[in-house]
Amino acid sequence: MVTAGQCENGSAMSTDVSDGPPHPSRAGRDLRAALAVGLGLGAAIVASLLTLPELFIGIVAVAAAVSTVELAGAFRRGAGIRVALPPVFLGGQTMIWLSWPFGLQGAVIAFAITTLGCLVWRLRLSADGYLRDVAASVFTSAYVSLFACFAALLVVPEDGGFRGLCFMLGVVASDTGGYASGVFLGRHPMAPRVSPNKSWEGFGGSLLTGVLIGALSVSLLLGGAWWEGMLFGAALVGSSTIGDLMESLIKRDLDIKDMGNLLPGHGGLMDRMDSLLPSAMVAWMVLSWLVPA
Repeated sequence: MVTAGQCENGSAMSTDVSDGPPHPSRAGRDLRAALAVGLGLGAAIVASLLTLPELFIGIVAVAAAVSTVELAGAFRRGAGIRVALPPVFLGGQTMIWLSWPFGLQGAVIAFAITTLGCLVWRLRLSADGYLRDVAASVFTSAYVSLFACFAALLVVPEDGGFRGLCFMLGVVASDTGGYASGVFLGRHPMAPRVSPNKSWEGFGGSLLTGVLIGALSVSLLLGGAWWEGMLFGAALVGSSTIGDLMESLIKRDLDIKDMGNLLPGHGGLMDRMDSLLPSAMVAWMVLSWLVPA
C-alpha cells in the first residue's frame, strides 16, 4: 500500500547543485530514492493482486502493523501521549484478518473489542491523561487498522484482484498528477496553514489524472461504464487529498516532520499511507455501489 509519486505538491523549493549528499526534489524529498522505493513496493503489490489476492491482505496487515507503531511513536515523541500499543496492535491485526472471512461485520466487532481493550489496558496507570491516551489509542485503531480493513475487503470478491488494482491505480494517478502539476504549475496554495506545498493547480492535476485513470481502469478491468469510472476516480482524488491534509495537520499538531524514517526518500511508512487509508474505505464503498460483485 505504498505509492510511487506521493509527495506534497506545489513546492517552490530550489535544489542545490553543489557536490554532497543526494539532492531533494522541488517537493523537498530525495526524488531518486523515493521513486526507487515506491516503484519496488508498488511492483510487489501489483504482483500480489494479479497472482494471489490473499497475499495483498498480508501486505495490508504488515503495512498496518508498521504504521501503527510509527503513529504511536509519533504521539509519544510529539506530545507525550501513551497509546495502548499491545491492544491496538493485536486488535488491528485481528480486524484485518477477520474482515477476510467475515466481512465488515468481523472488522467492526474486532474494533469494538479493541476499544474495550484500550480502556482496560490504560487502567494500570494513573488517572492523569487517561482520557487523552485512550482517545489517541482508539483514534489509532480507527485511522490505521479499521481503514486498512477496507483494502482487504476490496479483494474478497471473485474479481477482487482487479478491484484492488483499480484502487491502487486511482490513488497513484491522483498523487502523481498532483505532484507533477503542483511542482511545475503550483501558484495558489490550497491550505497554507496546513500544507503550504499543496496547491489548487496540483489538485487540478490530481483530478484530471484521477478521473482519466478511474474511467479506464473501471471500464477495462471491471466492465463498468466509463462514467462510473469517472465518479470512482473523482472520489479517490477527494479522499486522497483529504487524507494528505489530515496527516499534515496531525504532524503539525505534534510538531514533527515525518512519522518515521523507514523508507529512504519517503520518511516513515505512515507518511505514505495518508492518501491510501481513507481512500481504501471510499474505494470499497463506491465500487460496492457502482459495480457490485
